[in-house]
Amino acid sequence: MNQCKEIKVVELGGKIGLRELVAVARYGAQVEFSDGYRERVDRSRKLVEEWIDQERVMYGVTTGFGALCTKAISKEETAQLQRNIVLSHSTSVGEPFTMEQARATMVMMLQNIGQGYSGVRLAVLEKLRELLNKGVTPWAPREGSVGYLSPEAHMALVLLGEGKAWYQDELLPGAQALARAGIEPMELGAKEGLALVSGTTSVTALGGLALWDMLNAAKAADVIAAITLEASKGIIRAFDQRVMAVRPHPHQAGVADNVRKVLQGSEIIEHYKNSRVQDALSLRCVPQLHGAAKKKLQDALATVEIEINSCCDNPIIWSEGADADVISACNADSSYVGMEMDSCCIAATTLAKMSERRNNRLIDENLSGYPWFLIQNPGLNSGLMIPQYTQAGLLNDMRILSTPATIDNTPTCGNQEDYVAMGYNASKKAGAVAEKLEYILAIELLSAFQAQPLLDPERKRGVGSARVLEEIGQHVPVMKEDMFLYPHIEYLRELIHSGRLVELAEEAVGDLA
Repeated sequence: MNQCKEIKVVELGGKIGLRELVAVARYGAQVEFSDGYRERVDRSRKLVEEWIDQERVMYGVTTGFGALCTKAISKEETAQLQRNIVLSHSTSVGEPFTMEQARATMVMMLQNIGQGYSGVRLAVLEKLRELLNKGVTPWAPREGSVGYLSPEAHMALVLLGEGKAWYQDELLPGAQALARAGIEPMELGAKEGLALVSGTTSVTALGGLALWDMLNAAKAADVIAAITLEASKGIIRAFDQRVMAVRPHPHQAGVADNVRKVLQGSEIIEHYKNSRVQDALSLRCVPQLHGAAKKKLQDALATVEIEINSCCDNPIIWSEGADADVISACNADSSYVGMEMDSCCIAATTLAKMSERRNNRLIDENLSGYPWFLIQNPGLNSGLMIPQYTQAGLLNDMRILSTPATIDNTPTCGNQEDYVAMGYNASKKAGAVAEKLEYILAIELLSAFQAQPLLDPERKRGVGSARVLEEIGQHVPVMKEDMFLYPHIEYLRELIHSGRLVELAEEAVGDLA
């Protein structure tokens, strides 16, 4: 998962994947344009300029926007129109994008427009690329979008020397941030303001980052479930290859294989393998539920990567062959990514609900056989009682956020936009869901770690579980009495979020499915 940290340069012009998007947005990889990228952008721009001279009717170029598409705009007013759209559409409110969310949206702007169907000057994209490569990150409030327009408009303001931007960890007026980075502001020409605010750019950016974290967390969940199975003296027969063969879902089989790998060589698993007929479902059903969740996430990955490499502008400039044309349609619709993100929220929440139940089994004396809340002298000490409360609160949030955004519809733009996809909110909440999943898994991992001194200390752990537990032991103390738990939960969450947890397991057992 984390090979994207090693990517230093991403060239736009051919297909890129989620890995490249994360490399730029999260890890600061530089962006370059291929010759083909530049050529197709220039080709579509030449057509737009020809058609403006011919006074051809083009939505958002020689007409107004939305319900105002019947209002004619003169050739002399086209530049003012593009500035106006950026100013008038900068109306999102509230908390801003994180820097990586803003950077991911900028990458998607370059990908969307750079397909060569938008008619934007290459100079605009070069300026946007310069912002990315020099670390000027536009400030954009994230609340109040139905799929596009407002957050993107706030970001486009910075190109004009307006708005606000982060530079070297300082939030500055847009003009000042540009000046410090040695970047000149610019004026927008025909079609350019519209292209910058249109499309599924922020939807795909936010959804892509959330999906990356969910995919990583789902893999980490396999490792953590294996460690918990071992700490619970669980029955490995439920993960038998023969069981997987008679229900041949590949993701289910992959999860079972991951658990067996992590627990390879475990004397605990071997010793207790015939101690009972079967475990509770939160242990026994890990391949089935984790597998189903992973399938949803993989389905979403395929969709998101198609969207990453698409033109989602409106109108599009078709510049190929004899049928060159400007076509108003609606590739800016966010249903594809939105529905996938709604499904991903459900998948992540199911992973979380099982994690919470596994954790509960460890801290309940009646279920685990360990002292209540994994602490000596319970009563005087609360031990790991309250982290499970934290899980319960986070899980309640996740269940609320798993209500699909895309089923809603509130018409906008004087009923010109009478159907609204609401994919933006689906992607926005997916990021929150991913973070909460990481915390819930971190708390389960904390309990599994704290159970270790109580678990047959003379018997070897699995190769993978031993490697992970060894690393955690260098940062988290064994709890002998109540202690401040928050920093340890944060450490474990970052171990998951960074991908390091999976790396540790894979260092010991090889690649996991």
